[in-house]
Amino acid sequence: MKLIFASDSFKGTLSSSEICVLLEKAAKEVFGEENLNCIGLPVADGGEGTVDAVLAARHGKKIRVQVHGPLMEEQEAYIGCPDPDHAVMEMSAASGLILVPEALRNPLRTTSYGTGEMILAALNLGIRDITIAIGGSATNDGGMGCLSALGVRFLDESGKVLAGVGENLEKVRDIDIDGLDMRIRGMIHSGKPALSTQGVNLTVMCDVTNPLCGEMGATRVYGPQKGGTPEVIERLELGMQNYRDVIQRKMGVDADTIPGSGAAGGLGAALSIFLGGEMRSGVNTVLDLIGFDRYLEGADLVITGEGRADAQSCCGKVMQGVGQRAKAAGIPVIGLCGSLDEGAKKLLDHGITKLLATSEPGMPLEEAMRRAEELYYRSAVRMFKEWK
Repeated sequence: MKLIFASDSFKGTLSSSEICVLLEKAAKEVFGEENLNCIGLPVADGGEGTVDAVLAARHGKKIRVQVHGPLMEEQEAYIGCPDPDHAVMEMSAASGLILVPEALRNPLRTTSYGTGEMILAALNLGIRDITIAIGGSATNDGGMGCLSALGVRFLDESGKVLAGVGENLEKVRDIDIDGLDMRIRGMIHSGKPALSTQGVNLTVMCDVTNPLCGEMGATRVYGPQKGGTPEVIERLELGMQNYRDVIQRKMGVDADTIPGSGAAGGLGAALSIFLGGEMRSGVNTVLDLIGFDRYLEGADLVITGEGRADAQSCCGKVMQGVGQRAKAAGIPVIGLCGSLDEGAKKLLDHGITKLLATSEPGMPLEEAMRRAEELYYRSAVRMFKEWK
């Protein structure tokens, strides 16, 4: 019997790897060890934990790099190398909201400069295939910081070089790309995946389609959670519109026509237009990187899950991605989750054949989190007995 375990982490309680261990222990208790093949695959959806999931599946290594954080403080980040020619990184490791104390959160002041430094570090290692997850950002700088670290200069009306922070979006009058690192200089976005002139392939994990500007743009949708007050949001929106217009004059591209250009405070636009990045679904990119389809061959059952399943679980999350691929292979999938919202039923249209919750009805969240390991294991044993 071949069982595949591919669950997202339960945020704050169980990691994806820990869940794989618990599932294998439960499966052996129910089925015994003879003729049982359990394959645990830590997975993520392109957000937190993406690098760890890929490295665990591919037996890669972490490389620590010195970068500047969202407030230009010096800090350590890391990139993952599943093989010598490929780097996987999370934007949030250098420019994430989690790195900024709540009292200091202000998207006028934060920068994506450290993300550019991570890309530069990969290039300096001779890596030419780069995958970057851009969720969880602290920034609303249009990706100016990231591009600045790679040699792009943003100029004001007097020709002065501007720092890549949100408050300078309104001051940009010209963009000088002559200094852009030649190893990653991309073609102007043409609506198709683009390779840089030096053969660097950049894949951007992005599951949102927000444009750069407007009511559904980077600033109005995500700015408030990054510390933006109503006054700050209005200023940043006007600045982003100016930035968009300068990009269009300089590069001949309307950033608002690119789905996902507003991701990570506009970093999506920067990576796509200036670096030739290809936007891809986060979870599908991760599943491809770990070779998920290959593991499905000959499988009898797949177990997936997440901490709380709801309607958003069908918006580019792990359970949806795993369910769809298993369905295409004709393999049943059970979703074992911490809790189930009414909207979780939508997952049944995406390859999940059964949904189960580890927490008991009416159990307080604090208790469910405290007893997460116990509850998960007990539920896994019950699940396997029912399936048997």
